[in-house]
Amino acid sequence: MKEDFLHHLWKFKNFNTRTLKSTTGELITIIHVGQYLEQAGPDFFNAQIIIGNQKWAGNVEIHLKSSDWYAHHHEKDSAYENIILHVVWEHDVEIYRRDNSVVPVLALKEFVSSETIANYNSLRSTKSWIYCEKQLADLDDFLLSNWQERLFFERLERKSKPIFELLHQTNSDWESVLFYLLAKNFGLNTNGESFFKIASSIPFSIIRKEGFELANIEALLFGNAGLLDSDKEDQYFSDLKFRYYYLLQKYQLEKPIIAPVQFFKLRPDNFPTIRLSQLAALYHSQQNLFSKIIQLNSALAIYQFFEVSASSYWSSHYQFDKESPKKKKLMSKSFIDLLIINTILPIQFAYSQSLGEENSEDLIQLLVAISPEKNSIIDKFKSFGITSKNAFETQSLLQLKKEYCNKSKCLECAIGVELLQNK
Repeated sequence: MKEDFLHHLWKFKNFNTRTLKSTTGELITIIHVGQYLEQAGPDFFNAQIIIGNQKWAGNVEIHLKSSDWYAHHHEKDSAYENIILHVVWEHDVEIYRRDNSVVPVLALKEFVSSETIANYNSLRSTKSWIYCEKQLADLDDFLLSNWQERLFFERLERKSKPIFELLHQTNSDWESVLFYLLAKNFGLNTNGESFFKIASSIPFSIIRKEGFELANIEALLFGNAGLLDSDKEDQYFSDLKFRYYYLLQKYQLEKPIIAPVQFFKLRPDNFPTIRLSQLAALYHSQQNLFSKIIQLNSALAIYQFFEVSASSYWSSHYQFDKESPKKKKLMSKSFIDLLIINTILPIQFAYSQSLGEENSEDLIQLLVAISPEKNSIIDKFKSFGITSKNAFETQSLLQLKKEYCNKSKCLECAIGVELLQNK
C-alpha cells in the first residue's frame, strides 16, 4: 500500500461514501474533496465536508497511518492548522493541532472494497516493461485518444520551457533562440549538446551579418567545433581556417573550448561536417528564418522550405581530405521530420503562448501528417497492442513512457485510473 493510492481513492471517492464515519463514529458527508495540490503543504486544498451536523471548509491531509502526522512534524507546522480531516489507511494514534484541538480522522481501510484493493494490487504487480502492459490491447479507443492529446501537450509544454529560458537570456530575440535550437537538433542525440554550445558561442548578430557568404558561416561553425584545429593539404580546409581566424579577429571573439564533436557510430549523412554545412547553408539561403518558420503550417511546406544541401565540397566528401563518391547532401525527409518534432512545433507553440493565442489544432494536424517515429519504445508499445499511425501518436507515447510509466505514476495516468476503476 502506498500513499498515492490513498490520494487516488480520495480524489475519485472510490470507496463507500454512504456509511462513511470518522474514527469517533461521527457521520461524514463529502461535498467537495478539494483541489489536489501535489506540492508542499496539505494534500487537498479547500475541501468541503460535513462531520456530524457541522459543515467544514478547509484542507485535507492524507497518510498511511495517523502517526505519520507526528513523523512529519505537522503538529509544529502552521500550514496544517486548517486541516479539517485527516484521511488515513490505519488509525493508530489520536492527532492534535497546535492548540490541542483534535483533528477528525477517517480510516479508509474500513470503507474500501476488497475488489478495489485487488485491482490496485493487480495494476502494480510484476512487469516485464510497464505495469499495464497486458491490458493495453483492450483499452477503449476513445480513452486512449483523449489521453494522447493531453500527453502531447504536456510534452510540448516541457519542450517549451528551455525556449522561454533562452528568450530570457537573449532579450527575447526569437531569431537567436531558433538558431540555437536548430543547431542542437541538427546535432541529433550524439552531437546535440556540442552543436548547441557551438551555436550559442557565436553571437547571432554575426550570423546575420555574415549570412551572405556561406563559407564564412561554415568557417565559424567548423572552427568553434574544433574541426579546423589541425593542418591539412585540402584547399577548402585551408580557406575555411583562414576565414575562421580572420572572423575571430574581426569580431574580437575568443575561440571557445567545446567538447569534440563525434563521428563514431554515426551514419555518414549524420556526420557533424555534413550537418554543420547544411545548417550554414540554411542560414545562407534564408533570411529572417524565424518569421518564415512561424508561418509554416503543413508538412509539405516545411519539406520544401528545408530543401537545402551542404555546400558543393561535401558532395564528394564526408570528412576533410577524404574523397568519397559524389552525392548531393540534401536533408532527408526523416531528418526534417525530427526538426519539425523537436524544433518547429515547440517554437510555434511557445510563440503562440507568448502572444496568448491558441494553435493546438494546427499543431496536432501538422504532426498527424508526419510518419510515426521508429525507436525501441514505440516498437515495445506495438508489441503490446498499441500501434502508432503518425508522429502525434508516437510523441504522446514517448511522453507516457518517460513521465508516467518510468516514474510509476499509474494513478496519475488516465489508463491506470481506468484500469483501477473498471477492471
